[in-house]
Amino acid sequence: MNAPATPDHVALVTGGNRGIGRAIAERLVRDGYRVAVTARSGEGPEGTLTVRADVNDGASLDAAVAQIEAELGPVTTIVANAGVTKDTLLMRMSDDDFTSVVDTNLGGAFRTVKRAIRSMLRAKHGRIILISSVSGLFGVAGQANYSASKAGLVGFARAITRELGGRGITANVVAPGFIESDMTAQLDEKTQKTYQTQIPAGRFGSADEIAGVVSWLASDDASYISGAVIPVDGGLGMGH
Repeated sequence: MNAPATPDHVALVTGGNRGIGRAIAERLVRDGYRVAVTARSGEGPEGTLTVRADVNDGASLDAAVAQIEAELGPVTTIVANAGVTKDTLLMRMSDDDFTSVVDTNLGGAFRTVKRAIRSMLRAKHGRIILISSVSGLFGVAGQANYSASKAGLVGFARAITRELGGRGITANVVAPGFIESDMTAQLDEKTQKTYQTQIPAGRFGSADEIAGVVSWLASDDASYISGAVIPVDGGLGMGH
């Protein structure tokens, strides 16, 4: 079991009002963190502070971080989870389809981390956890934009590690595979089974399984791990 967070540990989870982000926020609350989530609409789980912010809008992130630090304290853990997809084959993909996905998934992580990093530097302690995807490591047809954005998070985490690793700050990547969600639930049974046959574990993962890995990376147990990529995909992308 991970060591419990101290009361002054504050976590920020982007896109924490639903799906994987919500499960991560719930787990960090149970771990003892003070947790804030960003959301463009909706609310985060019980026990969290929901702030309105769009990761594409630097001004809204400035306001969000200021509100979080005023109400909860300095941010010591960032989970960059917010993301979008605009899937289509490369020949049909518009310039906006590509740039908007990359700017949200990769640029949004950059904008969030940049605005919260000062508190970590002052504390000489920080955990940066970037939610990537098996798509960024394995590659998925029809997801050139999404795969590129998620692969970029690996380089981002490793650059942060080179730059800030000596300041008590770690930066790691979690790469989920197929996870049980509203999207996978909409797939017909035959399609679900086709996908599952590609996964050595023979099943989809759960958001709680992603949250468990994030919890560990945020803890002191992972203090000597940085620049790593941890696949949580049932073996789908092994070797990549």
